[in-house]
Amino acid sequence: MKYKKVVKGSFVDRPNRFIAHVKIDDEIQTVHVKNTGRCRELLLPDAEVYLEVADNPARKTAYDLICVNKKGRGLINMDSQIPNKAALEWVKAGHLFPEEVQVTPEKTYGNSRFDLYACSDKRKAFIEVKGVTLEADNIARFPDAPTARGVKHLEEMIHCMREGYEAYLLLVIQMKGITRFEPNWDTHREFGETLQKAKKAGVHILAYDCLVEPDGMEIQNPVPVCLEETR
Repeated sequence: MKYKKVVKGSFVDRPNRFIAHVKIDDEIQTVHVKNTGRCRELLLPDAEVYLEVADNPARKTAYDLICVNKKGRGLINMDSQIPNKAALEWVKAGHLFPEEVQVTPEKTYGNSRFDLYACSDKRKAFIEVKGVTLEADNIARFPDAPTARGVKHLEEMIHCMREGYEAYLLLVIQMKGITRFEPNWDTHREFGETLQKAKKAGVHILAYDCLVEPDGMEIQNPVPVCLEETR
């Protein structure tokens, strides 16, 4: 997944979830933040950030903040929309299933809408994609804030398996150098418990890291998933 035009800047502050102030070419610009999560460990004063130039001149903000260079970690993509796009490319390219599949984005099932639906003569599978940007000590965790929607999706995945579908939770870790993935027990215990329940029910829980560059992101290598509470 590639962006069209990217520029570098220096993070100043974030007045609310949707906008930030970034210094670009010695001028303070108000930019759109493509992630409504907290991201407190990423958006620190003077952090090097990368922004996509908006292609709509009528927009109130001319830039989208998409990537940050975290000290001691390197580039982390924080665009909450890119994991779905990268996953669509990745599944279509044949990285998840051995046979060719038809992939449909945003497929409704029951009371939920899953990110991807893959089908062939051999299978019919729902895939829910979660972007992961929270990291500490080389361990990636999700979520960074309580997510009732995430719990609902897991429950729906358990239900769809009872009707003969396959179900996959694809955790797209938007960085490299990760040793394992864990639920964020401190932030949302219910999500971790439901993740354990889904695993026991047969939902495939997959985590992959990504090659992150200022102008794009590509899903790369599998990361071990640890669903047991370790602390």
